[in-house]
Amino acid sequence: MKQGVGCSFLSQTPTEIFCVEDFNSEERLMIDAASDFSKKEVLPIIERLDTQEEGLMPGLIHKAGELGLCGVDTPEQYGGLGLGKNVAARILEMMSLNGSFAVTYGITSGISQVGLNLFGTEAQKEQYLSRVATGEWIGAYALSEPNSGSDALSVSTRADRRGDNYVLNGTKMWISNAKWADLFLVMAKVDGERFSAFLVEKDFPGVSVAREEHKMGLKGSSTARLVLEDAIVPAENLLHLEGQGHHVAFNALNIGRFKLASMSIGPCRDAMALAARYSVDRKQFGQSISNFGLIRKKFAQMAARFYVAESMIYRTGASIDAAFDEFGGSVDGNRKAAEEFAIECSACKVFATEAQSFIVDEALQTFGGYGFTEEFPIARHYRDARVSRIYEGTNEINRLFIADRFLKRVLDGRVGADSSGDSFISELASTALKQIGKDQVSIAAVSDLLLLTYAEQSARLRAQQNPGWNSSLYEVFLPWCQVQAVELFRTVTGQEVNLPAIAKVDYDGIGEKAIELATRLT
Repeated sequence: MKQGVGCSFLSQTPTEIFCVEDFNSEERLMIDAASDFSKKEVLPIIERLDTQEEGLMPGLIHKAGELGLCGVDTPEQYGGLGLGKNVAARILEMMSLNGSFAVTYGITSGISQVGLNLFGTEAQKEQYLSRVATGEWIGAYALSEPNSGSDALSVSTRADRRGDNYVLNGTKMWISNAKWADLFLVMAKVDGERFSAFLVEKDFPGVSVAREEHKMGLKGSSTARLVLEDAIVPAENLLHLEGQGHHVAFNALNIGRFKLASMSIGPCRDAMALAARYSVDRKQFGQSISNFGLIRKKFAQMAARFYVAESMIYRTGASIDAAFDEFGGSVDGNRKAAEEFAIECSACKVFATEAQSFIVDEALQTFGGYGFTEEFPIARHYRDARVSRIYEGTNEINRLFIADRFLKRVLDGRVGADSSGDSFISELASTALKQIGKDQVSIAAVSDLLLLTYAEQSARLRAQQNPGWNSSLYEVFLPWCQVQAVELFRTVTGQEVNLPAIAKVDYDGIGEKAIELATRLT
């Protein structure tokens, strides 16, 4: 880990950051195992997965668990591998070539375990964490309700203490894995007031799952309502403390957003590979369309967005691992570590999910009219990608969170707002921060400037440490990033600013290489 804990991306510049090139040999073996699993076990049966064939998806999760892939960052004493959040995210990326499997696996290996791992008692971890971490059980996270989404603390699900049990009543909506889950992490209010977390087994009395939602995408994943009607939950299944469930819920979301970023760029690998192969095979005007300048520019831009998202994710993951090394081990320490880089987690989630939307859209465009048919697999990626900007907190709520949390750190003295920054974009962000308004448009624009500061810096520092191809991708990204930053700056301040001079980008040469590399991605 090379970036110090608490290092702000606006006020300080780390001399080194963790890059994907830095994973060690043991970690690479697990990453390769995940890649092989996706290619050999998942992709060949995606048509069957889309029909939710009985037992098929749970069987894949159980098989992944047997390989150690369901508990990568779970401690060894509870059936996991005990590795870091960074390598867990990389493995998730490789396990996410198909969106439906990615969601099922990602929830089980991630957000359904995080709260239990950070806040659970030893007895709770021994009873439940070991089962989910080994793939014996499938997990689910139940926060959203029909009338409670982004405003998470307004949940109406109620928990009342009755002797040695809690009785839960309410309905949870949009619950991924609902059909297959053995264990639900459920948020409810004790006596209708104290927001709390509970470990709820599927077979507890009063627990049921409603019909599957008819979704636009992710058809192979399970999404349904969890219904709690006088559900009996033992008192020892209260996770953490009464009234402290927000720590469980939100810190699970912090880590979940970070991992969702990896889960979002995973499908981009397959989308770019499919589009690259098609572009080479497709002939128009007597030649392969991969020779056309506009097709090559698409691939240069797709590769650049992917590179930047990847750079942000693995820089952030190393920071999170360092925070857990420094603070983790106790409940309070785990909470502090999970909160330390919450801003960066949201930044990764927003950028990566929007990069995913861009990449799959351009990949589909490469197919032309064929891309708009269900006969070609790119249509599945296009449908599946849309939800990424909605769950784990909509990108809008994450944008409000980024600026709000950053300003609190400025007020606390943890971040310097007067820094001139280390780039044109960071200087714009620093200036805009001082003129931020109270309206959501202004707040979101400042958040985007902070996000782009982090994106640009992460991509630039990685390119400096590992030049060559990385430098080429950074050159593609920088002009787009600067144009976006100028428009955001105008939105906040109403002031004009001149773009710095920048060299002409070799879209043709970079795009040609991107196509060649993309054909080997999966």
